[in-house]
Amino acid sequence: MHVYIVTNKTAGTLYIGVTGNLVRRIFEHRNHALPGFTNRYNLTRLVWYESYNDPSAAIQRAKSLKRYARTWKLDLVQKDNPNWRDLWSDIVQGSAHGSLDQLWRRG
Repeated sequence: MHVYIVTNKTAGTLYIGVTGNLVRRIFEHRNHALPGFTNRYNLTRLVWYESYNDPSAAIQRAKSLKRYARTWKLDLVQKDNPNWRDLWSDIVQGSAHGSLDQLWRRG
């Protein structure tokens, strides 16, 4: 399980999510595959994520992060990703050496 933050620009609008398949979920954000908040605000840049073995821990972490003040969330991203670089290529390269279609189907 993964907890992640996507944005539209450096220190822009933030969205915190949790997913079992980070590559697939970020692909969906990047391609506006689903309607909603992230689509409306063009939140396509993955700027932070954490991985968990326990789904309950991931869900609890996401809920906790959502309650934190915006400045705390900005500091969290800034600490791990000071240039607010889009981490998409990192997760695709780090997932496997298969095609994106294969990565999409992984659970």
